[in-house]
Amino acid sequence: MYKRCYIRRVDLLDSSTWGELHALLAELDRDIAAVYTDAGIDGMRTRFVGPCVDLHRFGPQTIRQLADRRSVSHSAMSQTAAAMRQAGFVESAPGAQDARTRRIRLTARAEAVVPLMIDEWRATEAAVQALDAELPYSLTRVTADLRALLDRKPFPVRLREHL
Repeated sequence: MYKRCYIRRVDLLDSSTWGELHALLAELDRDIAAVYTDAGIDGMRTRFVGPCVDLHRFGPQTIRQLADRRSVSHSAMSQTAAAMRQAGFVESAPGAQDARTRRIRLTARAEAVVPLMIDEWRATEAAVQALDAELPYSLTRVTADLRALLDRKPFPVRLREHL
């Protein structure tokens, strides 16, 4: 006797292929943020740490310099710098050669927290590297493989193929 087999197609509106990855990254971000909350540092966001450490290591910089160093857009760094200013971690001053160019520098409040930021950054990197090494196929390798695939065929092309 012949049985019919029905395959139920899932509507892609009901799926989120990388949703779990986004949720995991958000969870890890909250775990890192707890280091600062537990230390009683109000207003610290994990996205502030990299720019603050860079300002500590390399001195005052423009938004463009910070954006280039952190590999983010000028707009994203401008928004981050504004939030850091609002939280009291940075201040800006006119540039020495061009007053229209504002240089961002750490406040005394941020300088006092920099040792914890550096310790947290190194601890986070060590923990992530150890976690990555435990995986049978590391996320570092997955990322490199995805970049290689996207170099061969960029995501906008792939996206348009499905529109």
